[in-house]
Amino acid sequence: MARTKKKKPYEIGELDQYLFGQGTHYDLYKKMGSHLVTDGRRKGAYFAVWAPNAKAVSVVGDFNNWDKDKNPMVREEPLGIYTCFIQGIEEDMIYKYCIETKTGDFLYKADPFANYAEVRPGTASKVHDISNLKWSDSAWMEKRTTWNMDESPMSIYEAHIGSWKQHPGEEEERFYNYREFAVEAVKYMKEMGYTHIELMGIAEHPYDGSWGYQVTGYFAPTSRYGTPEDFAYMINYFHKNKIGVILDWVPAHFPRDAHGLADFDGTAVYEYADPRKGEHPDWGTKIFDYGKSEVKNFLISNALFWMEHFHVDGLRVDAVASMLYLDYGKQDGQWVANKYGGNQNLEAIEFFKHLNSVVLGRNPGAVMIAEESTAWPKVTGKPEDDGLGFSLKWNMGWMHDFLEYMKLDPYFRKEHHNQMTFAMTYAYSEKYVLVLSHDEVVHLKCSMLNKMPGLGFDKYANLKVGYAFMMGHPGKKLLFMGQDFAQLREWSEERELDWYLLEEPEHQYLQAFTRDLLKLYKKNKAMYEQDTVGYGFEWVNANDGYRSIFSFIRHSRNNKKNLLFVCNFTPMEWADYRVGVPRRKQYKLILNSDEKQYGGKGEDRPLVYKAVKQECDGRPYSFAYKLPPYGVAVFEF
Repeated sequence: MARTKKKKPYEIGELDQYLFGQGTHYDLYKKMGSHLVTDGRRKGAYFAVWAPNAKAVSVVGDFNNWDKDKNPMVREEPLGIYTCFIQGIEEDMIYKYCIETKTGDFLYKADPFANYAEVRPGTASKVHDISNLKWSDSAWMEKRTTWNMDESPMSIYEAHIGSWKQHPGEEEERFYNYREFAVEAVKYMKEMGYTHIELMGIAEHPYDGSWGYQVTGYFAPTSRYGTPEDFAYMINYFHKNKIGVILDWVPAHFPRDAHGLADFDGTAVYEYADPRKGEHPDWGTKIFDYGKSEVKNFLISNALFWMEHFHVDGLRVDAVASMLYLDYGKQDGQWVANKYGGNQNLEAIEFFKHLNSVVLGRNPGAVMIAEESTAWPKVTGKPEDDGLGFSLKWNMGWMHDFLEYMKLDPYFRKEHHNQMTFAMTYAYSEKYVLVLSHDEVVHLKCSMLNKMPGLGFDKYANLKVGYAFMMGHPGKKLLFMGQDFAQLREWSEERELDWYLLEEPEHQYLQAFTRDLLKLYKKNKAMYEQDTVGYGFEWVNANDGYRSIFSFIRHSRNNKKNLLFVCNFTPMEWADYRVGVPRRKQYKLILNSDEKQYGGKGEDRPLVYKAVKQECDGRPYSFAYKLPPYGVAVFEF
């Protein structure tokens, strides 16, 4: 009887095959792909790729003159994983898998588990050892395990590294690398008062114009900005400066590029085989097959890879709605109903529950954020209660209503007052992030400033009162880069932000106001510690539509240092605006948009207001305040 050859620690073994087949090999990336190893006295690389319907697979690269016959791989059953050891392979050698299909065609594919790739337009993978990354963020990582998201401030700066700042000069040298970006972005974010950064387009992708949302290398930080070591340095640097890092993550779809996952072995390996389930007509992309254990394993292992190997603090999951609905973006005849005749993707639902349970269960203090644009119930509910298990959900409804209101000429706002109050009717149905993201400042939608009505002063004043309302409203916050200093042009990935605008007073004023709002938010517990419970927020007057004024209170848990917001959304001045308050005490003015450093008139006014027994807004006490055009006033009591 033949003896089974004993597997070496780095090789794919029976347990690996079993767990992968069950969809529970959470450290799969440690075995699949390419890994530099020592085999006795031989040094080289071990390769492993899943190609279940291939006729044969080999490794090709510069090291063998791309000869498909030089380094054939061995098929391992029962899953169809192909493996081989190649002696003499060294760091950063480039390679692909040559896959012979059942029809006799040859496909040259990048490694789905590669940790590094050629800089585009090259499409080959690189053998790269990421087992010894240098970390000095243990204090941050330890503190993260006890971090309570619900009771903590979270103001997210959404950024695209390639267009945040650029070097002047040659096209291929224009990008800041990960290390340069880390130093510059940390300096800026600390000055502004953000708590987290959300990075677009980190996983390897071939086309700059996709912004990183059409991924070909799920396990590789894009080489546009440097090496995996540079990427780790950036994460470490943010953590050392007490800034959390969130990555955009795209498990919804992938592109058709010849070197990518599409038809990986000549058949639908990663995508649904039926094009009615496996293709997005509008996007021209492939949809992952969430019913296949190995595909779910690939994605869950990838989420854990970013969180555990690269210390990322959260993932913002892109296009969740497109995964949940079988008919998303499709016409009749372009989709297939589930077994109950409905349009819900039951396999994607199960995938989300599995994903979030594992990722958050293994990484306490990490966050999973759903970009979900519909009224799907319990997105942030617990899986055991039939929820999807996300930590937070983007509040797309609030964003839409807020922007539609803000675009209006102030004269017409009184007819649309409810657009600013409606979000409070569902504010506690999920745990929300209020978002003004990159999607709102591209494709002829205008920058945030140029959405505002009016000319000159009015545009900037409108934006300031809008940002103040957003900061005071329950929910975590997200603002896209450039909008905090009133970028004039729409965002484009091809150029850097218009930093030169900060030489102009109007942009300095708006940046200063945004900075002080962020610091007010971060400093005051009333602004965040009761975000998810109804008694953290109280309308004072939600019905002053004629004057387009909103007033509300944010309550702290101990009812000390509560904050009263008064926001005037018209160019009218109210010399004696009376606001109702719950207590007969002093109200200290802590933020006033009319100050000179924000571009206001800088009128002298009291810093403390004493409430008197005079009923207003249904409350027994009140005080009067001179509310300027587009004025914002925040009082502490």
